[in-house]
Amino acid sequence: MNIGLFTDTYFPQVSGVATSIKTLRDELVAQGHNVYIFTTTDPLADPEEDKREQIYRFHSIPFVSFTERRIALTGWLKILRLAKELHLDIVHNQTEFSLGLMGKEAAREMGIPVIHTYHTMYSDYLHYIANGKILKPKDVAKLVKLYMRSVTGVIAPSQKVLDTLRGYGVTAPIQVIPTGVNLQLYQHHCSAEEAGDLRKKLGLGMDTPVLLALSRLAYEKNIHEIIEALPDILQKAPDAKLVIVGDGPARKTLERQVSAMALTKYVQFTGTVPNDQVHLFYQMADVLVSASDTETQGLTYIEALASGLPIVVMRSRYTDQLIDDPAIGRSFQKRADLVDSVIYYLRHTDNHEDQQKRQQKLHDISAEVFARRVVDFYHQCQRDYARQHKRRRTLFGMSRRP
Repeated sequence: MNIGLFTDTYFPQVSGVATSIKTLRDELVAQGHNVYIFTTTDPLADPEEDKREQIYRFHSIPFVSFTERRIALTGWLKILRLAKELHLDIVHNQTEFSLGLMGKEAAREMGIPVIHTYHTMYSDYLHYIANGKILKPKDVAKLVKLYMRSVTGVIAPSQKVLDTLRGYGVTAPIQVIPTGVNLQLYQHHCSAEEAGDLRKKLGLGMDTPVLLALSRLAYEKNIHEIIEALPDILQKAPDAKLVIVGDGPARKTLERQVSAMALTKYVQFTGTVPNDQVHLFYQMADVLVSASDTETQGLTYIEALASGLPIVVMRSRYTDQLIDDPAIGRSFQKRADLVDSVIYYLRHTDNHEDQQKRQQKLHDISAEVFARRVVDFYHQCQRDYARQHKRRRTLFGMSRRP
């Protein structure tokens, strides 16, 4: 198939959405499909890599109040020309904004299906737009329902997303397809020397118990709750350290919190880490911790799982599906449960049975299974699209008969 992925967010931008799209792109190519990325310009993009991976970029500017993300301003005619030259069979949108709208129009002009993956629960991010004074949750529901009216099918990364979209009144076919991960990358165990070098760089000993928090440093990620719980953890594990990987608008606030709580010697901020180095952080840590309650696909959770790292995360409908055994992780709602779970994994020795249980879970979240399920949905949507248009042509022809 010739597949067009339309997105406002892609590498070298760092985000769960960009990682999800990159994983899908790479696995679709590995399975023999032609994949073309339509995305925004980025000052850090490598033109040679773009050419090699068939990435087409369109002039863009930083998004209002969310400057790490970009939105395209022009390119509609070029997109339509390219889509026709590339003989796209299907448009797969990953955004509701500029490239998503242009992708929908290109699909309509070419008479091909348009699929949409709904990545972001926008009601959790309204504070980025005029401090939440312009758009309200009810407005999000109306806009999403309007946008989805003309799509052939929708991919929801989790049951939580499907339930939300149905609550908005979206009637298009929706398939739950959890985002996959490149198991080969995350199951590549770094050597003791690599782990030692990384720990030494971070000022950590080889035997230091390490808690890892890895995400965009945004207020909705609730990293401050992990920091607030750290003194209770230190009472039971006095030599534990918290490594916070990532960057974002909440970083300065979090650094001030660490200083005010006199935790500077126990917390290490690394800033943004290159994508090809992230797996090393999972593999040198002892437990991944997250208090975020906005996750729709929890990529860091499944990356940790693929790395053999247990997770302690805020309970949600998504984590209830993911975590079904202590070998994988534990979820919490109260600080005491967070503390107890972290201590459990710092003291719990991994065993062969734990590894087997993780392997059973990993099959379902592998990039290979992910891409195969997406392609199956593409074919289903193509059949649905053909039936719909045949019915429309029949009705149109009957209405024109004398």
